[in-house]
Amino acid sequence: MTVSQTPPLAELQSAFLAQVLDDESPLPDGWGARHAAGMAVYRNNYRRALVDALRATFERTERWVGADAFGRAAAHHVISHPPVSWTLDDVGIGFDATCAELFAGDPEVGELVWLEGAMLDVFTAADVTPLDSAGFSSATAEFGEEDWAGLRLAFQSGASCCIVRYDLRAIWQHLADEDASGVEVTPLDQPAACIVWREGERSTFTLVSALEGRAFATMQAGASYGELCEILSDELGIEQAITQAGQFLGHWLAEGMIVGLRS
Repeated sequence: MTVSQTPPLAELQSAFLAQVLDDESPLPDGWGARHAAGMAVYRNNYRRALVDALRATFERTERWVGADAFGRAAAHHVISHPPVSWTLDDVGIGFDATCAELFAGDPEVGELVWLEGAMLDVFTAADVTPLDSAGFSSATAEFGEEDWAGLRLAFQSGASCCIVRYDLRAIWQHLADEDASGVEVTPLDQPAACIVWREGERSTFTLVSALEGRAFATMQAGASYGELCEILSDELGIEQAITQAGQFLGHWLAEGMIVGLRS
């Protein structure tokens, strides 16, 4: 007598997930038309929930491109890049790249998507207390030349930076209204850097020079102040590099982007 064996739970789960993610996936053993129809309903609800999550996160982008175009882009993203995180906050990971590809004729769209995602990321990041100028002066009061060269900064959790080519400030402010019609896409005279951070409980951003953006990203990645000066000196010369690095540092402190010193 042949005894049928139930596949292991992991195998069943994998087969079920394959059906959720890909409607072209072969039906698992034992599934018939009734199971396939039920899965189609489940799969549609699953994708709709993910698209709705994207709509909730990228409200300004939806107003910018229109509900229909946004819906198509969102559906494409959740099908081609199914989420792997436990939280819906992460559904939008990579959505900027998806939109940059799908809206290649409107490159500001990818930048706007990046900004909306970055604003959410920093909003949900851990609470921190910024290091002000007085605190920084106190912490570095005994610094010698080697101490300054080895200085490393800790920036706000979730803060991020991206090189952009469009005036995101104008677009962002305009899209605060429900009516997104009438605004012109304004390319910047030259690429700039968009830095996103949090002021208290409010996400915010600013456009700075591309040079400052690269400096921010360099130190956020762990470079020392001395290493930053060396990098800048290749472009500015050593004296101007030291001056420029000091100005960048003062700006980051004044805006509350820095939370402490790193060893």
